[in-house]
Amino acid sequence: MSLIYIVYCIQMVSILICIAMMLQRLFHGPTAFDRMNGLGVIGADTIIMLVLFGYVDGRPDMYVDIAISYGMLGFIGSVIIAKYLGGNKL
Repeated sequence: MSLIYIVYCIQMVSILICIAMMLQRLFHGPTAFDRMNGLGVIGADTIIMLVLFGYVDGRPDMYVDIAISYGMLGFIGSVIIAKYLGGNKL
């Protein structure tokens, strides 16, 4: 196993720690906007994890496509939640 795979694994573990901290913000946030911010950070970290896992697996092209799709779905979901919290009708 080369050094680059070890670096990728260390990065993935640190991103998992960041996701765990954001889960605390998501479940115990004082306001709905803190919870929405936590959800957005978890989505972005998940996209980064997918791309890193693609490099570890040796197929970054497939995982980048999945990450782009996940990013689009996360954006649409964030817009819908923001419109709901803002009181506007869909």
